[in-house]
Amino acid sequence: MSNTNKSEIKIFIELDENRVPEKLSWAAVEGGVKLEEAKAFMVSVWNSDEKSAKCIELWTKDMSVDEMKIFFHQTLLSMTETFQRATGDEKMAATMQDFCDYFAEKLVLKL
Repeated sequence: MSNTNKSEIKIFIELDENRVPEKLSWAAVEGGVKLEEAKAFMVSVWNSDEKSAKCIELWTKDMSVDEMKIFFHQTLLSMTETFQRATGDEKMAATMQDFCDYFAEKLVLKL
């Protein structure tokens, strides 16, 4: 019998009467997060049989458009860093970073 460890990440969603998210929170006790509020989530999982990503995107109805723009920019930056670590492809990571810079410039983000 193998000794496997398990860890949980929980996402909690409070919906209004129209099933629109009003409050989002999450917990990852093993990672030190007991319960933390969030205004948005983007979760992607890879289905290797279908060779496709399954995605869940949620945001609260009080998240502003400006916050969403910054959230997307920071998510793109994070994906760029993850891509570089996962693949070691410095050239493409640099191209992705250039796009992140362009994205922020065109949206006039105050970073």
